Amino acid sequence: MVDYPWVSVSGFGAHIKSTRKHLIIQKKTSTEQYPLEDISHLLVVGGHTIHSATISQLVRNGVYITFFDSDGTPVGTIRPFSADNGEESSEHQRSLPRQRYAIRIAQASIKSRLFAIERIQESRQSSLFYEGELDLLHKSLDELEYLIKLDEIRRLHKLSSDMYYEILSRSLPPELGFRRRTLRPQADPVNAMLSFGYAMLFGNCTVAVIGALLNPDVGLLHEGKGGLVYDLIEPLKAGTVDPIVLNMAGGSLTDSDFELTNDRCMLSDTLISAMIKSFYAANISDRVNEQVYNFSRALVTGTDFKILY
Repeated sequence: MVDYPWVSVSGFGAHIKSTRKHLIIQKKTSTEQYPLEDISHLLVVGGHTIHSATISQLVRNGVYITFFDSDGTPVGTIRPFSADNGEESSEHQRSLPRQRYAIRIAQASIKSRLFAIERIQESRQSSLFYEGELDLLHKSLDELEYLIKLDEIRRLHKLSSDMYYEILSRSLPPELGFRRRTLRPQADPVNAMLSFGYAMLFGNCTVAVIGALLNPDVGLLHEGKGGLVYDLIEPLKAGTVDPIVLNMAGGSLTDSDFELTNDRCMLSDTLISAMIKSFYAANISDRVNEQVYNFSRALVTGTDFKILY
């Protein structure tokens, strides 16, 4: 029995086969087997081999097959004949009470960041807050409940996010040059590491969202391309990627791990490899899958969306 109705094959070099009742994935050191009746979507991320007979077998069983580049960018989908290609899910997404969901996502994001700051303070045994900042974040959390317009929700969400990163900067060595969250190109190693970590989170979530036959571009709090993906990863950032970055930046980071130029910071291959290893060691993909599954179930059943943070 699979944990979720989609199966993801990532990396390189796996052999994907099937019998009449099972999907078989052969890797260098292991073989995984899944009952076909439990699968609705096969996600092939990176370079692998798949038998044409397996493609036919999966499609006959109503299974979608989507191919992705190694970074999680979707390339194309093979779908069963006459399938709606997720059109019903897209309509469900568009009919959601957008304001209510946007508020829930923004609230979960603030809560996750308050917990993250609390954990740092406990480890340091000192406060990171300046006078009034903690009260302001709690006030923002309460105020969200009464906002009506999406623009107001987004404004308060951005304000609390900006505050979080500025508070976070006080826990890091000042010589790293991190003062606040900046957009590309990043001029300091902490911002560069955060961006790389969030990109991994985004790629994993995109794969899962498509696996659940959701439309990644129909967002709630966020708009535009990848809007739903940004929605689902926003509450997860502070508890997944941020601890990895803070641990590395506050302890083991050296001058050889990054290079500063006039306008940007470039991370070394060694540091990137270490971040990838930490990302998968922390089983972050499992939390992403659960987040997407919770949203998908809420969409189908009309029940409340249990947001992880």
